[in-house]
Amino acid sequence: MTTHDPQTFRIAGRPVPVVTANTVVVGTGSAGFCAADRLWEFGQTDVVMVTDKVGAGASRNAGSDKQTYYKMTLSGDDGDSVREMAETLFSGGAMDGDNALCEAALSARGFLRLCELGVPFPQNRYGEFIGYKTDHDPRRRATSVGPYTSRSMVEQLEKKVARNGTRIFDDCRVVDLLVVDGEIAGMLVLRTDVKSDPDDPEAESPFMLFRCTNIVYATGGPAGLYATRVFPNGQWGASGAAYRAGVHGKNVTEWQFGLASIKPRWNVSGTYMQVLPRFVSTDADGNDEREFLTEGIPDYGRLLSLVFLKGYQWPFDVRKAVDGSSLIDLLVYRETVLRGRRVFLDFRSNPVQAELDPSALSAEAHTYLERADVLFGTPIERLKKMNLPAYEFYLQKNPYVDLAEEMLEVDVCAQHNNGGLVVDAWWQSNVAGFFPVGEAGGAHGVYRPGGAALNSGQVGATRAAQYIAVQRVTSPPDDDAFTAAAEPVLAGALDLIGRATARAGAGSRTTPVTCCATSAS
Repeated sequence: MTTHDPQTFRIAGRPVPVVTANTVVVGTGSAGFCAADRLWEFGQTDVVMVTDKVGAGASRNAGSDKQTYYKMTLSGDDGDSVREMAETLFSGGAMDGDNALCEAALSARGFLRLCELGVPFPQNRYGEFIGYKTDHDPRRRATSVGPYTSRSMVEQLEKKVARNGTRIFDDCRVVDLLVVDGEIAGMLVLRTDVKSDPDDPEAESPFMLFRCTNIVYATGGPAGLYATRVFPNGQWGASGAAYRAGVHGKNVTEWQFGLASIKPRWNVSGTYMQVLPRFVSTDADGNDEREFLTEGIPDYGRLLSLVFLKGYQWPFDVRKAVDGSSLIDLLVYRETVLRGRRVFLDFRSNPVQAELDPSALSAEAHTYLERADVLFGTPIERLKKMNLPAYEFYLQKNPYVDLAEEMLEVDVCAQHNNGGLVVDAWWQSNVAGFFPVGEAGGAHGVYRPGGAALNSGQVGATRAAQYIAVQRVTSPPDDDAFTAAAEPVLAGALDLIGRATARAGAGSRTTPVTCCATSAS
């Protein structure tokens, strides 16, 4: 197996390291590692991975109180089928039927693969993988290993890729793609661990080129578009390089928003809402505390019931904005954006009145909380009984938050791009050899069931690897063709650095190089 050591080419008048491989997988989240492993399993060892930071990205650093994985029903006597699951995915809107059918058909395969690799999805004593209902889910297809389901996936997939011996180039930030006659020819990256003098043409280059036939693009969604977001700081996205190269977008305006804490960034779905916390707003300095939900929801019982419903109707849904639980998102938005105030969840006190009145709850909320045996006390007491790890989670974060002692600041945050780069039934884009998978690919649909994104990443990565292994095992461009394609791209990046450096002044000559790059974590 090749070591994929860089070779030095002279391009645009400078020595530049070039790595040659059949396939480059960009991104080290659950979709990226899945693609690299699937390629290896299908006999394709001429593969390298490229990433901004191995430890960054949403798969490894994001989640919720019970992060969900969505797959076809694998327990009990509930009827289910590939066709039924595909129809559920398709009915959410902005979801192509071929992608929906693929995600349903390969859901069990992808899920069971993760189980075999060591992700501890729950089973009953007979070995059935039990499930529960989630957002927009008519069946009990959802499962979870807790707050960090995707992290567990990444960890096990990463171990497998390491055993395979696939080489990973870390500290590499995507700058541009190389496309020749409508096909992928390579990629230019910035090496963020290399500091070089831009005035010395013979100095070590901060750039590296990859010459390849295929790119699997698992860079996540363009998280950097939003200031108010729940994406981790280590994810920004790299969709811009794809658009510049001629890759088409699809449903790019379709974003998912939801309530999240902002310090630290974390979704406050599930139990955080079901225990009925008090919503409080303050002025910018933390003064003038007021309980604002009563302005839009004056009825006590309805207010409690809508807060409860936010637990599993967590994403904002315009269909629930007038008489449903998404009215809460709108009231929070009004406080933070229109009134310039800060919003907090207070788990120390009950909403509206000191004592909880369970009789005012809707039948759905009352039955659920009664079965959980939490129709008592304060929200923090209910949280500790229902889901102690959800309470302990904030004790382990930086900044540290003790929900029993202080309020938790929240906002309506961007959480997932349900659109993205165009893909076909093999997750190949309109540019041959370019395969956007995971959140980077626009295959999720508007009203996707909760957890469907994790399944989509595994299925898309598998489909791309299958196609590459059979249809795209061809040689990359020869030296002359590659150099001709790379020259204008590298020259453009060098010109941008020169102009940025001139503006920045002589005192910080190396730092402006990051202005031409986008993250690939």
